[in-house]
Amino acid sequence: MVSVKLLKPYFIKMNAEFIRIILAYQYFAISIDNKVYHFIPIEGHEILINRKTKRVVNTDTKFAFQHGNKVIYLTIKKLTTLDDFMHLIEGIIQPYEGEKQEVVPTIKQTTNSLINKLEKDNILRMIDISLDKQDEKQFIQLVAELKKYD
Repeated sequence: MVSVKLLKPYFIKMNAEFIRIILAYQYFAISIDNKVYHFIPIEGHEILINRKTKRVVNTDTKFAFQHGNKVIYLTIKKLTTLDDFMHLIEGIIQPYEGEKQEVVPTIKQTTNSLINKLEKDNILRMIDISLDKQDEKQFIQLVAELKKYD
């Protein structure tokens, strides 16, 4: 019989799509026939969870466990069939479920934002010039144009 004795993340990374539980030696142990096997990071070392569905994504990843000289391999798919494993995973991800991840703007969004700012700054500069020249017609046009940027 297989059961989970210990499961603590080494650290957790998040993005908009996934929660990554990174594991390390001495943070994950299972018991098989009353023998404790400790996780060793020679194969997989992370559990990837979809933030929307709360399901483990990388079920084919193999984890290696060692007891003395004996090393066994279990896939995450096999581990997800264990109630205690899934209960521990749910406990780990629960604090991160409601957190909103800051969306990092794409290069295109950043470039567009910068161009808009420069165009607005240029119109403000041109408004100053029209005021210096006392050009009322150009001033009215530029103020109308400036309203597009607010």
